[in-house]
Amino acid sequence: MVEIHTDRIAITNAGLLIDAYLAQPAEQGSYPGVIVFQEVFGVNTHIRDVTERIARLGYVAIAPALYQRQAPGFEVGYTPAELEQGRAYKNQTTATELLSDIQATLAYLSQKDNVKPVFGTIGFCFGGHVAYLAATLPQIKATASFYGAGITTMTPGGGPATLTLTAAIPGVIYAFFGTQDALIPAEDVEQIQTALLTYQIQHQIFTYPAEHGFFCDQRVSYQAEAAADAWEQVQQIFQQVLLGSDPLHL
Repeated sequence: MVEIHTDRIAITNAGLLIDAYLAQPAEQGSYPGVIVFQEVFGVNTHIRDVTERIARLGYVAIAPALYQRQAPGFEVGYTPAELEQGRAYKNQTTATELLSDIQATLAYLSQKDNVKPVFGTIGFCFGGHVAYLAATLPQIKATASFYGAGITTMTPGGGPATLTLTAAIPGVIYAFFGTQDALIPAEDVEQIQTALLTYQIQHQIFTYPAEHGFFCDQRVSYQAEAAADAWEQVQQIFQQVLLGSDPLHL
């Protein structure tokens, strides 16, 4: 693990300033960039913790606020009322705006002296769906998508389901699901697997006997064993794809 520095910064996207949480190695160097996509609860303590964990592995990690247009500064916990509030903001997002903000985040990373032009993403819950969407961007080489609901049935803002964009994914994607997830039926996971196979996308699907949100140690659905294994897989995809160590055997 490396020593890190953290900061709250703003990313410029035309006339919009997007709040973001930045974590990066303290030592000078050239590191791959990783974008962290929030759950519906905003860039809260859990997402900031994940961002820091990734930075300690030797990446410049950044978590942009996906609700900047809807609710600047939004950050809540995990009560039912807070969940409904977060879902309401999620339903106001659009794929076009999300992709625009992701491109702006990539541009911000690209101009940093300590970032080399190799990028990955990781996302959870709503952010897991956003990570699958962002995986279609040509700059994204590695994606870790955690329990992204709705991938097979919708896209933010309306239109064909995000799954229909699978053929455009240029990099490697790992997707993580709980078999007891009430929001993601087994049929959805099978459809995602089929699409990735059909379009010959480099991928792995990981399933665990767990519920939605199993990676988050602040949620009642936290499943430590599943979270630990998934974290090992995340380290593998980033190390092998972004750092260029031993090739993946998929």
